[in-house]
Amino acid sequence: APWCGPCKIMLPIFEEVSKTHKTVVFAKVNVDENPEVAQELGVRGIPTLVFFKDGEEASRSVGASSKAALEAKIKETF
Repeated sequence: APWCGPCKIMLPIFEEVSKTHKTVVFAKVNVDENPEVAQELGVRGIPTLVFFKDGEEASRSVGASSKAALEAKIKETF
């Protein structure tokens, strides 16, 4: 959501990490424009990163994360 401060902090990290992990699909969803997606995934706070592996939720992270934390989560999940 454009009004979300932690989301604004995460965006450049998210974009940078997405460029270095070509085999991982990165997508962002505006919960204000897509409330059904947030509800379906049980998103209660933003930013929420949901990691899917083989079509199933494998992990999730809520709140702003550092680049190192995001890299570690990707390594742990994939």
